[in-house]
Amino acid sequence: MKSERGMPLRRRIVLAYAQVNGPGGVMMTIMKGDATRIRIKLAARRLFAERGIDGVSIREIVSAAGQRNVGSLHYYFRTKEALVRELITDGAKLVNDRRMLMLRALEHDGGPRNLRAVIEILVWPSVGLGEADGEEDTYMRFIASMTMNHRSLLLDVLDDEWNSGYRQCVAHIETLLSHLPATVLKQRLTFMGIYLGAVMTMRETAFDRGGSGKDFWSAKGAMSNLIDTVQALLEGPVSVQTEKEICAAYDLPSPLAVFFTWGERQGAGAAAKKA
Repeated sequence: MKSERGMPLRRRIVLAYAQVNGPGGVMMTIMKGDATRIRIKLAARRLFAERGIDGVSIREIVSAAGQRNVGSLHYYFRTKEALVRELITDGAKLVNDRRMLMLRALEHDGGPRNLRAVIEILVWPSVGLGEADGEEDTYMRFIASMTMNHRSLLLDVLDDEWNSGYRQCVAHIETLLSHLPATVLKQRLTFMGIYLGAVMTMRETAFDRGGSGKDFWSAKGAMSNLIDTVQALLEGPVSVQTEKEICAAYDLPSPLAVFFTWGERQGAGAAAKKA
């Protein structure tokens, strides 16, 4: 049997999370409290994921939760917005806790030593958010809808507290790819966030609907290949065309690579502060 230190990183996070939260579904672990309260939250999140928060009434949420009294939502959450805020926090806390556990394990081993290890910490915590272990849920689609239609509310709830793991991963990526021109790396980090959000949302939808989409994502190598594509997006060579366009847009000298890599920009900023 492998020692804990020799275990794959994602296996160690599963074991660590189980030790902290006990057996049972991970999302249900977060959703502690009265059974009716939990049913309302699960029903609301699914409806919000499918139709957006503006397309769902309080009456529809209560009915989907198997309740007759519309006042039950007000009793447990006071307002629809308060319910939305709690749903955002539930999943964000779960994903962030997983990321922080993985980061601590990685850093304990002296890492990160390579880009792929960091990307795995961005990807795996968003997998298996359902009511039972290994099951998918509706959270990624709910967050995608909030990102498109209520971004300010989403960011207000997340603040810095429930996004710390993601930000630490980005900081590690900036260090590992400090040889890239700063403008290029900044753009690629934005592309990465958009890409991962969209792909993980589509993956969740495929598992929910079943059929060929679920088969695609269940195939061996699918998730590893996804991680390959994120790595390629981040560290691929900068084309001559990209270099020319960025240099022209920002009036930078060419070649772009000699003008402020990410590491040089960070160093220049630190020097300016000391001065």
